[in-house]
Amino acid sequence: MQILMLSSSKANNSAYLAPCLTMINAHLGQRQNVIFVPYAGVSTSYDAYTQKVQAALPHLNITGLHTCDNPHQALLNAEAILVGGGNTFHLLYQLQTQDLLATITGSVSNGTPYIGWSAGSNICGATIRTTNDMPIIEPPSFEALGFVPCQLNPHYTDEHPAGFHGETRDERLLEFSILHPHIPIIGIREGSALLRCDNTLTLAAGLDGVQFINGQKSILSAGSDLSHLLA
Repeated sequence: MQILMLSSSKANNSAYLAPCLTMINAHLGQRQNVIFVPYAGVSTSYDAYTQKVQAALPHLNITGLHTCDNPHQALLNAEAILVGGGNTFHLLYQLQTQDLLATITGSVSNGTPYIGWSAGSNICGATIRTTNDMPIIEPPSFEALGFVPCQLNPHYTDEHPAGFHGETRDERLLEFSILHPHIPIIGIREGSALLRCDNTLTLAAGLDGVQFINGQKSILSAGSDLSHLLA
């Protein structure tokens, strides 16, 4: 399994997907014919979303999955699968109601590289219960692709703005950890990623991350080997 889980499509004020290009190109190698899954998009059309990704990755031959007459066969034939960010609930709803989760899992298990960012990374975890998104639509279940058997939190930040009185990201993730003490949560900062290569899992791109487990938070240093989470 070759899975690149990017926290975000931007970092700071970068251009779209610019901070990810090196990792994307390294992950794809010589592969060029890829399928893009735009179903996390809600406020933009699938056509416009696909065109945005095509413009950011002009060296690839990108086809939007929504344009395929047989999406299952398109996923099986693709040299790689890209899944974009947006609303995680809407993305999972579309994949579940179109019965595409098993097809993606089967394709990736057979060696097709997968690249997701934001919502596209969130669904790589066991469930989407630690997404940052509002549940604007109700999927049949919260169960996701399960490429890593833990919870993920892309766009992780530990900032606490002055005068802000709502719950912080840490407080929300700790709530999950208290209720599910034995399920790890990995927080991935913008500009970084998790990389799974078969039975190894690494925190990539030179930034630290965090782990929540048993109601406790700990810092993960850049480059941390997290392969034990796959056991």
